[in-house]
Amino acid sequence: MTDRQPDPVLADIADYVANHTIESTLAYDTARWCLMDSLGCALLALNYPACTKLLGPVVPGAEMAGGVRVPGTAYELDPVTAAFNIGCTIRWLDYNDTWLAAEWGHPSDNLGAILSCADYQSRLLGKPTVMRDVLTVMIKAHEIQGVLALNHAFNRIGLDHVFLVRLASAAVATRLLGGSQEQIRNAVSQAWLDGGALRTYRHDANTGSRKSWAAGDATSRGVRLALMTLTGEMGYATALSAPRWGFSAVHLDGHVIELAQSLGSYVMENVLFKISFPAEFHAQTAVEAAIQLHPLVRDRLDSIERIRIETQEPAIRIIDKTGALTNPADRDHCLQYMVAVGLIHGVLSADHYEDEAARDPRLDRLRQVMVVVEDVQYSCDYLDSEKRSIANAVQVFFNDGTETPRIEVEHPIGHRRRRDEGLPLLKEKFETNLASRFADKQCEDVLRAFDQPEQLDSMPVRDFMGLFSTDDRS
Repeated sequence: MTDRQPDPVLADIADYVANHTIESTLAYDTARWCLMDSLGCALLALNYPACTKLLGPVVPGAEMAGGVRVPGTAYELDPVTAAFNIGCTIRWLDYNDTWLAAEWGHPSDNLGAILSCADYQSRLLGKPTVMRDVLTVMIKAHEIQGVLALNHAFNRIGLDHVFLVRLASAAVATRLLGGSQEQIRNAVSQAWLDGGALRTYRHDANTGSRKSWAAGDATSRGVRLALMTLTGEMGYATALSAPRWGFSAVHLDGHVIELAQSLGSYVMENVLFKISFPAEFHAQTAVEAAIQLHPLVRDRLDSIERIRIETQEPAIRIIDKTGALTNPADRDHCLQYMVAVGLIHGVLSADHYEDEAARDPRLDRLRQVMVVVEDVQYSCDYLDSEKRSIANAVQVFFNDGTETPRIEVEHPIGHRRRRDEGLPLLKEKFETNLASRFADKQCEDVLRAFDQPEQLDSMPVRDFMGLFSTDDRS
């Protein structure tokens, strides 16, 4: 990096990653739940060929003996490719944890880089890396991505949130691989210079499966930038603030990138889990409301005249969709489709987004009679740091003039306010996902590790990753 004073955000992130001590017991407890849930999501994704076709080495035969393991598979890969594989599986079904603010995202996407670099350190470089190290950098990656999202709505200028994954992954990967504070700063500056991917693949007629592997791509790029930096590659002190050519000038009309608050452990402590169903998070409470209404409407579906959905402004911007839905990625980002499934079936699973389930003519009929409106108070409460609600309300009206109660749900079951209610269900979700891939004995070994927090923290990363290894490349 040049002799110029680095942009404050670059300096603050590097100082935090290199020097800050995490003291929050809640953050570490939540990180263990997050690790467990993310790996469960990854295992479940391996049951879908659209995901598994993207896994493995970049070209056939380019595996790396003794390399980084990809949970649920037999692959051993270089750390960059492994980060893509791990990140892709964690994110594929839109079922891992979520952070909602001015910008949105899924901080556990960074586990692609974190587990890859930790296993690389532990296996190939022989460093005594333990799972406590993994949990610490998880907390820090969540914090970098989440705090930058508090006051910067990159989605409003068409940039996808996964570039925040690249930033956070570059920072913590550099640290895991032994980089100095200056090298962390250099790697993060490179990540800013990459700019941002367009959100095209998440919206309208272009919605497609790239949204399921974009985070894997971003976290693997973070590892690549970290490795390049560790060779001595220079950084760029004013990557954000440079006149005309910096990130702020190019993308934000000169608006200064700032951290909304000091970096600590706030994001991990308040992260949102997707527990009951794989649905874009702004729709979670709407689906919960629809499922509550299911017993009242299941025998009267043909008599429904109108369905009113009241929601927050971000949901309208992201997932309010009419017209044809052409693939699973399109359907799991359609508020109306998800509500229709909940009303018809009283449940929502990843299989409901597949083509066979989508052929049910009742889904389109219900979508056609839905009205989606913004509740201004919901939009305000969504941004209120004390409430952090993601509210929706659903009510069904019949052609004989009768109607159901208006069901309102403010906080989804994965919210911190419902943590006591949600954690037992989160573990059930993990057990179900484990059983979708592993035999009973392997499931028992994995569950035993998570049931003993102190032993998990001290477990070598190579042993932990070994718990998830198989002989399966399908």
